[in-house]
Amino acid sequence: MAVAESTRREELLRIAGQLFARKGFRSTTVRDIADSAGILSGSLYHHFDSKETMVDELLDSFQRRLFETYDAIIAGEQSPREKLVAVARASFDAIDQHHSEVAIFQNDAGYLAEFDRFSYLIERNARFQQMWTDLLRAGITSGELRADLDVELVYRFLRDTVWVAVRWYRPGGSLSGDEVADQYISILLDGIAATEGATK
Repeated sequence: MAVAESTRREELLRIAGQLFARKGFRSTTVRDIADSAGILSGSLYHHFDSKETMVDELLDSFQRRLFETYDAIIAGEQSPREKLVAVARASFDAIDQHHSEVAIFQNDAGYLAEFDRFSYLIERNARFQQMWTDLLRAGITSGELRADLDVELVYRFLRDTVWVAVRWYRPGGSLSGDEVADQYISILLDGIAATEGATK
């Protein structure tokens, strides 16, 4: 019975996540979620006390797992450039494997962060920025990245370039998450100009 309850709860979260990602958190009602799940609105309250609880659980659990991955990369023995690549890959993997959660964060984090319950979104965003800027500075210090880079500008470029992909990327489409990551990383580190001697 407990297993069935847990499975049903996960299914309801999945449905809610898809609706939040597609319609936006504010535009999605409890009734929308219940209708999509084929249950009465009152039955949804047997599992969750509000849609805020649902989005909280979706975002918090997703971000906790993502930062565990990031932390393991940062703690490793790779060079700063290799860590930068690994973090970028982990981010694209998150878009591929947790598309709804990433879309919700991109679309609604600003609104949700206005409430004390979601203050962790601001904290984790700052932590994310610190991770990227530290890696960029380490790469400059090691000589793997150009010394003339404006770290804050490059961070904003990376942040926006990576996470905005959730607006067009669809899991199961013509490109896999790894293939998109390969292209983005190649453009980031090598540019788009043809190499000297390449066919024109």
